[in-house]
Amino acid sequence: MHSCDQAGQRFPTCDWRTFLASLLGTMKYFMSQEACRPLSALVMMFTLILGMITLTPGDSRAADPQKAPLPEKENFHLYLLVGQSNMAGRGEVSEADRTPHPRVLMFNKNKKWVPAVDPLHFDKPRAVGTGLGKTFGILVAESNPEITIGLIPCAVGGTSIDVWVPGALDSATKTHPWDDCMERAKLALQHGTLKGILWHQGESDANEKKVTKYEEKLSNLIHRFRTELQAPNVPFLLGQLGQFESRPWNEPRKKIDRIIRNVAEKTPNAAFVSSDGLTDKGDGTHFNAESYREFGKRYAEAYLKMVSGQ
Repeated sequence: MHSCDQAGQRFPTCDWRTFLASLLGTMKYFMSQEACRPLSALVMMFTLILGMITLTPGDSRAADPQKAPLPEKENFHLYLLVGQSNMAGRGEVSEADRTPHPRVLMFNKNKKWVPAVDPLHFDKPRAVGTGLGKTFGILVAESNPEITIGLIPCAVGGTSIDVWVPGALDSATKTHPWDDCMERAKLALQHGTLKGILWHQGESDANEKKVTKYEEKLSNLIHRFRTELQAPNVPFLLGQLGQFESRPWNEPRKKIDRIIRNVAEKTPNAAFVSSDGLTDKGDGTHFNAESYREFGKRYAEAYLKMVSGQ
């Protein structure tokens, strides 16, 4: 622990700003003393050098995005991005995807607020790409010039709904999707207000064995999100699985689709987001970048329609 000195006096422990202020006070003291005026130029030079060191970009305070000013909590609208790979995004990243919007931020892997650029997610570093989140954030931000959007990416590719429960391990990524999501969400919520949850998942449960209990699990998941985050009425958006010509739906996928539609219809403040007409990137599983952007637009339209009461 350090203390600051000013004109021969000692003061309690202080931070760098207080130290700089005390040094400026010392400068004024010397300049007020006729006998000390020859020293004033030297004191001023030392103060200037110290200030430059303190504010240099290499300083940890300047480099820490968390120290950047954030909007007031009520004007910082946060959205969880959850599910599997089609929420995380697997599209080709363009220069536009790397260009940030001044009022759209993301809670990055290091749990810092930074400008939102694709890829938002980090679940599988070699696979991640453009997704729907950034487009969603931009359109919602542009609907209200008074707000800033904060995206909280938590999706994990390849995950079944079975690992979106407390304590469950996703063996492929060695992560705990639900637990990790809750940790990130609660940290992020210290700075803003939860305004929506975006969910896209179901491909990993589209088989005869898992589909039978999918509706119960999905309903429970929505309830658990709202309860754990103390947001009982937060909008919950459920996206439709991809409809790709190269991979026609089998019966389990058709059942998953009916379940997602039914849960969205019967759950208060929930909405179904259609994937009609969207195309894959050639793998029969993931949307291409253009379709992700269109999907993000549809999520935004569904959300804005819901919150406007239309």
